[in-house]
Amino acid sequence: MATVKVTRLAKIPDLVRINRYSRAPELGPRILFFSGGSALTKVCQALKQYTHNSTHLVTPFDSGGSSATLRKAFDMPSIGDLRSRLIALADDSVTGNPEVYSLFAHRFPKEAKNRDLLRQLDNMIQGRDRMVEPISNPMRRLIRHQLGYFREAMPKRFDLRGASIGNLILAGGYLNNHQHLDPIIFLFSKLVEVRGTVRAVVNDHLHLGAKLEDGSQVIGQHRLTGKEVTPLASPIKKLFLSSRLDRAVPAEAILRKKNRKLIQRSELICYPPGSFYTSLLANLLPRGVGRAIVETGCPKVYIPNLGQDPEQIGMTSDRMVQALLAQLRADVPDASGDNRLLNYVLMDDRKGAYPSSLSNSLMRELGVQVVRTPLVSKRSAPYYDAELLVAALLSMT
Repeated sequence: MATVKVTRLAKIPDLVRINRYSRAPELGPRILFFSGGSALTKVCQALKQYTHNSTHLVTPFDSGGSSATLRKAFDMPSIGDLRSRLIALADDSVTGNPEVYSLFAHRFPKEAKNRDLLRQLDNMIQGRDRMVEPISNPMRRLIRHQLGYFREAMPKRFDLRGASIGNLILAGGYLNNHQHLDPIIFLFSKLVEVRGTVRAVVNDHLHLGAKLEDGSQVIGQHRLTGKEVTPLASPIKKLFLSSRLDRAVPAEAILRKKNRKLIQRSELICYPPGSFYTSLLANLLPRGVGRAIVETGCPKVYIPNLGQDPEQIGMTSDRMVQALLAQLRADVPDASGDNRLLNYVLMDDRKGAYPSSLSNSLMRELGVQVVRTPLVSKRSAPYYDAELLVAALLSMT
């Protein structure tokens, strides 16, 4: 069998191509995203109208919010961002499973008493709760079983206030499948009819660490984002993984074979907007990610953040591109002289508020083409318009 690389001129937006995808999303393109958090929620909700074949490799290193409670109780990877992405890609129409969707997206109220929430959880497990009763079998039975596994393992003083039901179901499945995420993510995907593939980039129970420019170190994703604690005062110099949250114990994660295959079969690889270090670069830390990207011949596109990201202290747009490439090249130092890691930067320099403009000479030196196209609309400003962003990505496939 002969293998050839075919290139074409792309028009952005390519309305003919987009219309074709909308008529048959089950045959849509394989676009892969490295991300985490909620920054892509609207993009995913738009994307599933055009393709059911997107892939989302999500960071499992979150150490804040309700995920932190589960991680502390069970020494497990973070599942909050995985649940969020699964819900964003789920079929929430009447032809899907709206009752399951509503249950997975539901959170226990923060102001409730823990004993009352425990009683409600027990009612869910017994199938007597108002949110569980409308779900038909065998889905209801599967959900009850996963919650039951969680309940059996739950520590006595576990705080259910603010807990996501979807997270509890994922945690129960993880504990019931020998501390492995893939089986329960697969089941979750089928229950809510996820229009795409969602995976944790690795299954490891690890934490993010960062060396700062001032020489100090910070351990924990929640201490880097500036959302739950005071924002960083010094720029991040380098990310690393730690096996402990209370102190730096450097660790290594290795990309699994099945995730490498997902990368290698992609038709477009996207480094999307979101928390630059804790969502994007964190996904590139495992050994083998950069190598898999280099070995994939599809286009690779970076979409910079708009506005101010607390993690990007003092960073220019040029520096963001350089930092992205530096993280990728750490895994493939022999790829430092070519453009197999990044081909395009997609931006709206008319309506988008970026930290600075990109240097044309630097982009030429890096072999990166800047694609300037409308991505921010009047209704979405100062954020990206999900429909415009999805249209641009689809047009490049």
